[in-house]
Amino acid sequence: MITSLFKKSTPINYAFIFLMLLFFFGVYQFQQVGSVFSIGFFVKKVIIIGAITASFLTANFIIKKNGLSKDSAYMILFYLLLQLFFPSIMNNLDLIISNFFIILALRRLISLQSPKSPKEKIFDASLWIFVASLFHFWSILFVILVFISILFHTARDYRTWFLPFIAFFTSSMIFILIDLVLHKNIIANLIANSSRDFEINYFANNYQNLAISLFATISLYFTVYVVFTISNRPIILHSSYKKIVAAFFIGIAVFLISPNKSNDILIFTFAPLAFMITLFTETPQSKMKRELTVGIVILCSFFAFFSQL
Repeated sequence: MITSLFKKSTPINYAFIFLMLLFFFGVYQFQQVGSVFSIGFFVKKVIIIGAITASFLTANFIIKKNGLSKDSAYMILFYLLLQLFFPSIMNNLDLIISNFFIILALRRLISLQSPKSPKEKIFDASLWIFVASLFHFWSILFVILVFISILFHTARDYRTWFLPFIAFFTSSMIFILIDLVLHKNIIANLIANSSRDFEINYFANNYQNLAISLFATISLYFTVYVVFTISNRPIILHSSYKKIVAAFFIGIAVFLISPNKSNDILIFTFAPLAFMITLFTETPQSKMKRELTVGIVILCSFFAFFSQL
């Protein structure tokens, strides 16, 4: 029943998922003690909702535009459910914006399966990643995905290997100019946030520990499934599937290496993992197995969300 409801991509499905987002966002904000309402507070929350919605829609557009998914609403549904595992993300504007720029970069890299304008796509993706690093420094690791994409598509053209460096130089000049004109201390903040921390001992309570344990179990199951079934997919899409899997593992690396660690940093894994769950759901199999798997994801996400309020 659940999978049948979201089997087709319709305005009603999109509206329902958006209302779900507003509901869970409202519930979480209501539970926050000490928040003082002001125009600035309201504007920030609207920006957060807008950035989350834009991330949903952009991730959904990527897989639809590139033929990686059927015409369903599974992608945005699973993206929302994954976000519910770590509700504190709904207050972390910097991570949400950084992740949005990473999704924009992923859009350009996935579109490389079309041979049109590869240099522009590589440059754009690199630039988006460097912009994302302004909001969370270690998201810069996603530049690895740019080089993976070059290896898959344009390895013989030596000029494409230099494009990420040109994008880095371009973005650096822009950042320095803004820093000098507006005195925003962009460079100083980047340097301050470039430290590393591999320790995972930040849990404030057992529910955070349980949430990340459930998330890790779900991630392992669907990642293994996709990795071992790529060979059964259309050959023309293999590189796109591999890039999405690589994006997931880079997101894990960002989480592991980042200082001031929290579960929120796993936001960089949401888009690729939502795609992998979507791929599983759309694969021909028994309806009972599909319903059971999706039902477990929904129950785990709801439990994680409400237990951390």
